[in-house]
Amino acid sequence: MDLKIVLLGPPGSGKGTQTERLCSELKLTKISTGDLLREAVRNDTPLGAKAKGYMDAGRLVPNDLVVDLVREKLKAVKGGVILDGFPRSLEQAQLLDKFAKIDLVIDINVNEEALVKRLTMRRTCKDCAGVYHLEYNPPREEDKCDRCHGPLYQRTDDTEKTVRERLRVYKESTLPLTKFYHEKGILRKVDGEGDISTVYQRILKAIKAKK
Repeated sequence: MDLKIVLLGPPGSGKGTQTERLCSELKLTKISTGDLLREAVRNDTPLGAKAKGYMDAGRLVPNDLVVDLVREKLKAVKGGVILDGFPRSLEQAQLLDKFAKIDLVIDINVNEEALVKRLTMRRTCKDCAGVYHLEYNPPREEDKCDRCHGPLYQRTDDTEKTVRERLRVYKESTLPLTKFYHEKGILRKVDGEGDISTVYQRILKAIKAKK
């Protein structure tokens, strides 16, 4: 499969899980800007040295630098790819469009209340950082980690107020992005409600329809 796919989805949509499964089963390469930045810094490449300066200062890495990393990676990869976490904005999509032809953009849609429920029911172990979900993956013993018996807590970014703000920001930033790809005729909306396998089959159907 030689498609270039962008997978979009709000926090809590399961985008990361679906990306991993698609890469494993369809032999696609995941291109994650977070991974690319860490790799470039670790390898002390010229782009990595530039990025490190911004990261060390706690500033966002500029779009043109992120785009250059993606361009380099795309040149080095053979076969199909899934772009994970990129593009995040209309500007990034327009820059990407100058050197790469995206074949398909899949937008995972999940009702906001369902997303709030998914994210606010997440619990993390204070000792080993293990992650649980009170509905989908509950601990055997209430408020205690299965592995190390450490106490479980709700992270500040998993509170309802923070979750709703994260979703608001996501919608605000991706609306121009989805419009851009819709106008190109390559955007496919996929229902993200249901279990992981059901959603995966919907995504797979959208990909096979494009082949």
